[in-house]
Amino acid sequence: MSFFEEIAAALDREDIESRVNGDTLFVPITMDLEVQFVTIDDELPAAEVYVAAADVDSDDDDFEAVLVSVVFSVEDAVEAVAHHVATDRVVTLLRVLLDGEDDRVADLEFEQDAEEATLVTAEVGEASLLQVLVTANGNEPVAHVRFIAQDENLDDIVDQAIAEFWDSDTETILTDDDRRKMFADLYADAASLRNEVLTLGAFTDFDKLLDVLSLAADRAEEWEDQLAPVEDGFAESLYSTYQDDDWGEDDDDDDYDDNDEDDFDDADELDDDDLDDEEPEGKGAAGVKDAGDAAEGKPTAP
Repeated sequence: MSFFEEIAAALDREDIESRVNGDTLFVPITMDLEVQFVTIDDELPAAEVYVAAADVDSDDDDFEAVLVSVVFSVEDAVEAVAHHVATDRVVTLLRVLLDGEDDRVADLEFEQDAEEATLVTAEVGEASLLQVLVTANGNEPVAHVRFIAQDENLDDIVDQAIAEFWDSDTETILTDDDRRKMFADLYADAASLRNEVLTLGAFTDFDKLLDVLSLAADRAEEWEDQLAPVEDGFAESLYSTYQDDDWGEDDDDDDYDDNDEDDFDDADELDDDDLDDEEPEGKGAAGVKDAGDAAEGKPTAP
């Protein structure tokens, strides 16, 4: 069997369609996007991997497939296809959330994080946030969701601290940039101390995810009331009954800090380069913006 035939057979076992035309193996990802394998050495073997817009005339001067990798085994070829399928699913979900293309999230105004392109946040309730982080660990797209209830008086607390600082007679001379950084740090610290986090789970079924987001938005105000910080000692007294050997002494409570923004970092994430690879140039090309572009606008998907 040729290298193409081996790749096609392996993809067929994964229920992935492919077709050969000349020296190119075409693998459709969506109606608008496809992966192309071009053999460069059949004995080694080796093939170049391109991402391209589907159904575009190859003679079109404005069209160009984008080289994204080179594979040297059937396993690598199947992995490359799985990666692009997963990336397309991630970008499609982000587009649905950011553009409100589904009625269930039409009233939610998600914004993309300036540094993490796959993290989006929407304001819900009186003073809460709904966060969705999309990862692709093992080429399996997963959406991690959490509800963050913020103290309604947080802004007033920060404003008061700012006013007191400006009115102070401090002898230290600070530049405007110093002041901005100080205020940003103050706000971040205050928000971290006063936030209450409700983890809503991880979802591979994105249709169910949209139902969950709709429910969370509807119940946001009720959850805000129930997630209000409890009085000191209340939690300790509530759980004192269960403090026995069955709980084990090796449990590390620090691993479950609800206020830690790095909680999402435990799963592998698509980096910006992965998103860049999905962007073929030219007419009809379906691609993805990188994190920097995403911060200015919204990612585009097929």
